Amino acid sequence: MFPYVNGESGFGPDDVELMARERVFSGYFAVDRLKLRHRRYDGEWTQPIQREVFISGDAVVVLPYDPVLDNVVLIEQFRAGPYANTNGANAQDAWLIETIAGRFETGEAPEAVARREAIEEAGCHLGQFFPMGVFYQSPGCIAEKIHYYCAITDSSELGGLHGCDHEDEDIRVIVMPRVKALEAISTGRICDITLAFALQWLELNRVRVLRDSGLLAPGRT
Repeated sequence: MFPYVNGESGFGPDDVELMARERVFSGYFAVDRLKLRHRRYDGEWTQPIQREVFISGDAVVVLPYDPVLDNVVLIEQFRAGPYANTNGANAQDAWLIETIAGRFETGEAPEAVARREAIEEAGCHLGQFFPMGVFYQSPGCIAEKIHYYCAITDSSELGGLHGCDHEDEDIRVIVMPRVKALEAISTGRICDITLAFALQWLELNRVRVLRDSGLLAPGRT
C-alpha cells in the first residue's frame, strides 16, 4: 500500500506522468485535453487516462455582510449553465441569486479583486475582510481555485442595477436579511452552492465576525 504520512496520502509530483496536453477549445472558457497516468494507492500505476478540463483562471468570491442591519448583499443575474441544463424548459431558473465574484487580473491580490468586483457588480464598498478559505469547486472537470471571503459593509443605501457593459453584465442587487437568506436555501430560492456555503459559513462564524468587527463585546455570545 502507498504510505501515508501524518494522515496525508504522501503523493507528489513524481506520482503523475503527463503524456500529452492539448487545447481543444478556446472561447469564453478554454478546454484542455490531458492524457496522463498516476500512482495508485497500492503503489502501482494506472493505465493512461484521458480527461477534458475547463480552464478559466482562479477567482474570488465575497459575501458582503452588514452586521448593524444583519443584512447580506447578494446579486442576481442570468446564467447560461442552468438554462442549458433543461434546454430552456425552465428558463426562469437561469436567473440565479449569487455572491459577488470575479477573476484575477494580472498581479491582483485576492482582496483587491473582491473590492473591485463589489464596486462593479453592486456599488458596494467593503471594509474588514474575513477569509473563509480557498477551495476547488468541481475538481473533476474544472481547474479553477476560488478564494472565499466575508467582508463588512453598510447595506443601507445599496440596491439597483449594476454590471460592466463591456462584459455584458446585467446585475440586480438584492439586500436580504441574513435569516431570510438562510431560509431561501431550504426553499430552493437560493440554489447556488457558492452562496449556500458562504451563508452557512457566516452562520457558523457570525459571533466571531461581530466580535472582531467591534460590534460584540469580548466574552459575549
